[in-house]
Amino acid sequence: MKRVKKLAKITLIITLVSLLVVVLIYFGKKNRKSAMEFGVKKPFVTDIVKKTVATGKIVPEDEVLIKPQISGIIEKIYVKEGGFVNNGDLIAKIRIVPNEQSLNSAEGRKKNAEIRFHNTAKEYRRNKVLFEKGVISDQSFSNYQLQYNEAQQNLENAKSDYQIIKLGSANRSISTNTKIRATVSGTILEIPVKEGNQVIESNNFNAGTTIANIANLKNMIFEGHVDESEVGKLKEGTVLEVTIGAVEGVTYKALLNFIAPKGLEEQGAVLFKIKASLILDKTSFIRAGYSANAELILDKKTQVLSIKESLVQYDRKTEQAYVEVEKEDQVFERVNIVLGISDGINVEVISGVSESDHIKVWNKASKEEDEEKENTRNKKNRQ
Repeated sequence: MKRVKKLAKITLIITLVSLLVVVLIYFGKKNRKSAMEFGVKKPFVTDIVKKTVATGKIVPEDEVLIKPQISGIIEKIYVKEGGFVNNGDLIAKIRIVPNEQSLNSAEGRKKNAEIRFHNTAKEYRRNKVLFEKGVISDQSFSNYQLQYNEAQQNLENAKSDYQIIKLGSANRSISTNTKIRATVSGTILEIPVKEGNQVIESNNFNAGTTIANIANLKNMIFEGHVDESEVGKLKEGTVLEVTIGAVEGVTYKALLNFIAPKGLEEQGAVLFKIKASLILDKTSFIRAGYSANAELILDKKTQVLSIKESLVQYDRKTEQAYVEVEKEDQVFERVNIVLGISDGINVEVISGVSESDHIKVWNKASKEEDEEKENTRNKKNRQ
């Protein structure tokens, strides 16, 4: 019995030792398997274009606000939004609602002028008879005639002022202020008033009521903003690529012709306004107010030595850029490098590595992200 127990104990020990050996071998293989063999990539020669995107909208280059020269009520509107008008076309008609105080003053001046004219006319006629009989001299009669002519002119002026205040124009006026006409040719963008609305005249103290907005939709511009860190790299005359959200699959060219000399602070960032004239053909039709993005080239280099930006590491203390170059199989050595421009995927290498070097790919995640970025950029370029 003891012999059986001893044999069982020995068998148990042998089994446990065997299991321990198996476990050690398993984990040993697993540890050897987990030791990653780093991939490598070689530098390459390519073109690098550094771009930025400015957000903004499409607006007419020239937009004219039509305002009345006299206050009153809109009696009739002759055009509709979206319609085309030529310079001089009738847009609306205003019915005058005269100011009682101004009207009473004008009527009083007219009556005073009539009284003075009648008195002067009576004196003129009486002295004319005396002049014809030779009683008074030619000079005396000329004075009476001058007073008569002045009184007659003052009466006509008073009557005209009264008519303008009451009706909006004098009887002999060729064009009346009550008829609002287009001052330029173009498309009616907006008519912010309706028939029956009261309008105020435009003068030195009041901008007046806008009756219509007119613009030429063949002359459109992109108006957007760029960050202060990028505005110094822009130059007037640069060609931009503009994409409009409402017009899919179409890219428009635009010529940069304005960069604001002063920036505006928005949400803690300083932005500068830019304007670029869209290059449109005769068949293109773009509505005012579309939101759009403009792609601007900040810097460009052709056929420069480059590497994937995901291969670059930075020293935590000195912030020096470096890569690890393979010297032997899976044996890497740190090499400091000097970088140039970057497009977010590829970065120019000014010095530190050559085209024949093999650079360490740091991990699988960075490799997959790098390939995903590159595929996205290629897809965008094909579009």
